[in-house]
Amino acid sequence: MGVANALQAVLAGANQIQGTINGYGERCGNANLCSIIANLNLKMNIQCIKKENLKKLSEVSNFINELANLPINNKLPFVGKSAFAHKGGIHVSAVMRDTSTYEHIEPELVGNKRRVLVSDLSGRSNITYKLNELGITNVDDDNLSIILQELKKLENNGYEFENVDASFELFVKKFSGNYVPKIELIETEINTRQIIPSSDSFAKVKVRINNQVIENQSSGTGPVNALDNALRKTLINEYPALKEVELKDYRVRVVSGSKGTESLVRVIIESSDKNFLVNNRCF
Repeated sequence: MGVANALQAVLAGANQIQGTINGYGERCGNANLCSIIANLNLKMNIQCIKKENLKKLSEVSNFINELANLPINNKLPFVGKSAFAHKGGIHVSAVMRDTSTYEHIEPELVGNKRRVLVSDLSGRSNITYKLNELGITNVDDDNLSIILQELKKLENNGYEFENVDASFELFVKKFSGNYVPKIELIETEINTRQIIPSSDSFAKVKVRINNQVIENQSSGTGPVNALDNALRKTLINEYPALKEVELKDYRVRVVSGSKGTESLVRVIIESSDKNFLVNNRCF
């Protein structure tokens, strides 16, 4: 309502609008300047900032979000990560022919970009678009059908490929015929011993790295920390950059609650080094 009222006020003669980037503010927030600026420039032909500056709108939104240290709202109009995202197969097929069928502006005008998501709603167009985006060209029509079928099967079992391009790329490469994993987890063993009031956790791992099998073990504060330490000891020589990577957060979500403690769960992991924040999902 704040954005709508502000735009109507301009049409009524107002020459000053107050708001905040991303609509941040106490209580229920403020009018979102990102939406106001984009609407004035692109919908109402009122140039309040230059075109070259308008292309930085998404960048400014993300920068302010980082400064505020608040959860990212991907659903913000114009600047949100999902503002120009397409999921359904019919939608993607139409967008590939004419972007105006499902997009009200070109996302680049506000510094955003088009995203095609891969999910259980995907069609061949989604897969084709994503393969081109990732530079994968060695997938024929037969493999494309198999990939789509297997992807839908995994998604129906709780897997998620929407925001994990690297996982999707690995998934596709498994159907290329010459895929050899660089890292293969063969075996893990985790034990926790509790002697009240304290407890100890131990982890053993067996990993194949470039056809060489390596075993290691480590202790830690809890099973997750113990497993993390054991894997680091195993991988650090081959991947020294892991020294800079640390766990920021992880969350467990129940995918299917019909089996009690046997339920399938999805673990969302956030890792970071000095430059990047990486989100991973595993089951």
